[in-house]
Amino acid sequence: MSESRDKADGNTQASTPPTGFPAPPVNSQTSGPGEPGTGDSGNRLSRRGWTLVVSGVLVVVFALLGTFVQVPYVALGPGPTYDTIGLDDGKPVVNVDGEETYPTEGELRMTTVSLNDEVTLFGALGLWVSGRYALAPREDYFKPGETDEEVKRENVKQFQDSQSNAEVAALRRLGYPVKVLAKEVVAGSPADHVLAAGDELVVVNGKKITKEEDVRTALEGTRPGETISLTYQHEGQPERTESVTLAQHEDPAQEQGFIGLVPIDRADVPFDINISLEDVGGPSAGLIFALAITDRLTPGSLVGGEHIAGTGEISEKGEVGAIGGISFKVVAASEAGATTFLVPERNCAEAAAAAPDDLNLVKVGDLDGALSALEDIREGRQAPSC
Repeated sequence: MSESRDKADGNTQASTPPTGFPAPPVNSQTSGPGEPGTGDSGNRLSRRGWTLVVSGVLVVVFALLGTFVQVPYVALGPGPTYDTIGLDDGKPVVNVDGEETYPTEGELRMTTVSLNDEVTLFGALGLWVSGRYALAPREDYFKPGETDEEVKRENVKQFQDSQSNAEVAALRRLGYPVKVLAKEVVAGSPADHVLAAGDELVVVNGKKITKEEDVRTALEGTRPGETISLTYQHEGQPERTESVTLAQHEDPAQEQGFIGLVPIDRADVPFDINISLEDVGGPSAGLIFALAITDRLTPGSLVGGEHIAGTGEISEKGEVGAIGGISFKVVAASEAGATTFLVPERNCAEAAAAAPDDLNLVKVGDLDGALSALEDIREGRQAPSC
């Protein structure tokens, strides 16, 4: 940065000239650069002036950067909660159509985590200072090159899968039948061009299929190149039986024949279960959905009028898995008025470190354990705690 500097002697307008030179007129301007009245002094700034100008520019640039430029972080915090045995926008969150249902009372809240991926520098500082939010690298939640639309589709798919798993877990627990579908069919595999995703598997290699484990059992002892029969049903059409020749598995450790499908259990009931929530994604509401479905389909109140919240992924067999963001979810539950929070066993330590003192933490490992804990609470007994 260049600086304009005044001469020290620039104000000697009437000094005596050297011998032999005529004295200048009194009104002659002989001042040096920077002296008032010179021809170029009006276009130059002092050092202090330049310092003020440059400082002002830097402040403006920094303010613009801090206000508008996003940082590669996301902000995580407590999200909204939803009473799954209540209403959302005037509609039941969990609705059973075509089967007898029973009244519920109390609250059974699913919890969420808010995620903001449009964080500016000043916004990040404000969220961090608040103590209510945490910052995490954006790459932990968004794959390189992944668009917002792709992330949204994946979250919606996880949410829909959690609903399906919750239905199967709850209905199986209540004694309703399930069926086995082809969840995925590997392109170019023996099952490709025979099965489509969603087809019901009836018999595989002579074994009747009633649960997804039956498919794996039916393939035990087979070898690549062996031909087996496959009976399936496509979209309510009559059952069909095809012969398929098993292939070599990509994993050399797998000696049995490879058929190329992923089986999954799904409910086989003559009624519909609909879960109506918008702008919610991810798999962590499975446990609460399963409990809400159970409450709708059984007499009496599952939560006994209490305000219960919770979280946890759930499998078709009712196993409850750990989830992320539980430190924010316990805060959201407490602020929504919950007195008890159902915690996946593997999240207990993290939940206990973040939960408010007035929130009772109950640990659960599966759907049966959650139902048993809720019975303890209704009966005034001590439920397993974190």
